[in-house]
Amino acid sequence: MAPFPPTPYAGRGGTIALHLVLLLMLLLDAGNALAQTKGKDGGRVFPILGSAYERVRLKDHALRGCVFYILAGHGGPDSGARGEKDGHTLCEDEYAYDVALRLTRGLLEHDALVYVIVRDPDDGIRDSELLDCDSDETVLGGEAIPREHAYRLEQRARIVNRLHRRHADVRYARMLEIHVDSRDHGNRIDLFFYHHSGNAATRRTAETLRGTIARKYDKHQPWRGYQGTVAARDGLYMLRKTNPPAVYIELGNIQSASDHRRLLLPDNRQAMADWLVAGLLRDASQ
Repeated sequence: MAPFPPTPYAGRGGTIALHLVLLLMLLLDAGNALAQTKGKDGGRVFPILGSAYERVRLKDHALRGCVFYILAGHGGPDSGARGEKDGHTLCEDEYAYDVALRLTRGLLEHDALVYVIVRDPDDGIRDSELLDCDSDETVLGGEAIPREHAYRLEQRARIVNRLHRRHADVRYARMLEIHVDSRDHGNRIDLFFYHHSGNAATRRTAETLRGTIARKYDKHQPWRGYQGTVAARDGLYMLRKTNPPAVYIELGNIQSASDHRRLLLPDNRQAMADWLVAGLLRDASQ
């Protein structure tokens, strides 16, 4: 997101004008589903996705009327879990963010309204295996990410809930939080899902996503097997405190050399995003 302009406005009228400018910039800084421009081919442009992927053509209207709040875990001063590959540090937030953007793009192709909560001003979708770690992420609106863990979670829940109040009557809304797990022993971990036990909709979505992933593996890698799980985890702040039904997604183990293929290869990150989109299409149609 571009920084807000300097403030040459003075006096009461200038303050009002500044507020209007800030509001307009927030609305235009889409990455949610407000397209900044429309190309001759009918594609819409979402700069948050990066120059190589910002143009998004509609495939259909299957998710029209659906709202998604996409939240990549960590970011800013907190890089999350860390791994290592050939001397390069792997930061959880970078890989979670890349999959989050790919997921966002896939949802936009089906005419969904999508809000990207954690945002990086210069990291769109990246087709690299080794993603550089940085700390310049902010949240939607340009607000800095706090260092204190509790404040970070409160900030994100507040943003999601404020946005959701605008869309309380939509036919389908989900908050999806994306992470990469870390286990000391480096064992392979398949994609797995957490939901809140008090919300049947979140359990259904998590089970639909898991079922979709299992079918995709059966089709594309029938020899592999898939051991992903669905479980209630009511202690997770974002599952307890956000108003739209929420699912927490773990993509793999950043300490696992086996999982590195899933996380580092751009085509595999795209496949994970595509399979999650397929699961959400299925869930939204039920």
